[in-house]
Amino acid sequence: MIFRHIIAPILFFTSGTQHLVAQVDSSLFRTATPDTDSNVLNMDAIYTRPYLVSGNYPVAIGGYLESNWQHSGTDGVSEGHQFQFRRLTLFFSSTITRRIRFLTEIEFEDGARHIAIEFAALDFELHPLLNLRGGMILNPIGAFNQNHDGPKWEFTDRPLASTELLPATWSNPGFGLYGKWYQGSLMFGYETYITSGLNDSVISNSQGRTFLPAVKNKPDRFSGNGNGEILWNGKLACKHNKLGEIGVSAFTGIYNTWQAGGLQTDFKRRCSAWAIDYNNSIKSWGTRIVGEWVCIRTEIPESYSQQFGAKQHGGFVDIIQPLIKRPFLHWEQAEINLAVRLEYLDYNRDTFSETAERIHDETSSIVAGLGFRPSTQTILRLNYRYRLQKDLLGNPPEQSATISLGISSYF
Repeated sequence: MIFRHIIAPILFFTSGTQHLVAQVDSSLFRTATPDTDSNVLNMDAIYTRPYLVSGNYPVAIGGYLESNWQHSGTDGVSEGHQFQFRRLTLFFSSTITRRIRFLTEIEFEDGARHIAIEFAALDFELHPLLNLRGGMILNPIGAFNQNHDGPKWEFTDRPLASTELLPATWSNPGFGLYGKWYQGSLMFGYETYITSGLNDSVISNSQGRTFLPAVKNKPDRFSGNGNGEILWNGKLACKHNKLGEIGVSAFTGIYNTWQAGGLQTDFKRRCSAWAIDYNNSIKSWGTRIVGEWVCIRTEIPESYSQQFGAKQHGGFVDIIQPLIKRPFLHWEQAEINLAVRLEYLDYNRDTFSETAERIHDETSSIVAGLGFRPSTQTILRLNYRYRLQKDLLGNPPEQSATISLGISSYF
């Protein structure tokens, strides 16, 4: 069964000998066309990708890559030229039988230094309003975590809120339900999952602050649940054909190890997050708007210093404006886009207990971008980022600037 659905098609697609190339009719290959934007929500991002299918094979295959050059400096100190092969991602989708689908996403980061299964789940499609999903699940917090493919974005770097407040491409083993409902020009969707929980890395990490992305650094979360507590994660989304899509999501769970050998060694300490996201396209101008805001609450032990924030928040907004859209060379749908991203993060919204003054552990950023798309699936992007970083005491901010040139494409 595994060979039929996964191994055999991979060998078929990836074989590169001259003998095979000479005997395979390229017309047998076709690209699976994703649903139109009006029929999908952000929660459908894992399936709304270009896949290559062949004949009656039960598996569709696809992927994307990201690579870039950048030159950055902080307070006049430059890191010089940096060439980076960010990631190569492969995804496979298979219809096992009617109403049962499997999809997986495997990512190779930094030249295969990090290899991870980001998503691998089996979907049982019972009813449009009631579907069961189990396996390795992308937790639906915010919008970016599920809709993170590089070729979809105009910027070489992922949003700070999705990498420094929330764990980017965060997945956990678990089960849950999801569904959608249509009513005229409105569409509603929901997801609710229970998965493996958080871990002590929320506050026990190398950053020296409350840092939720550190939970990804414990690979044993895929084989067991360290503290025996579950994480609940849910999302509600509503989309109007003209007004855009808005989503509200949340998760909550116990993050610390509070017992050992059946004996309680600590109080249960909870970490919760809420996020709101929005996206829309103004059809008359072609302008696209994408935004996300997240708030995090973490119960911090009294023995920890005040640099560990109990309250955090931050977000971003992207505005993309097409400048030129016309045939160019042999590309029929070439497009040049101008983009800007505004970002703000507050890692610690608390106050000093001694003086009641605000703790200034925050950063802000503006990114300008120019992107060339020979097709909707490929982008060449030039970005300039200016970032300010304040320390705990609110001293004059650290200033950094980065210019980057990158490519990203589905294949």
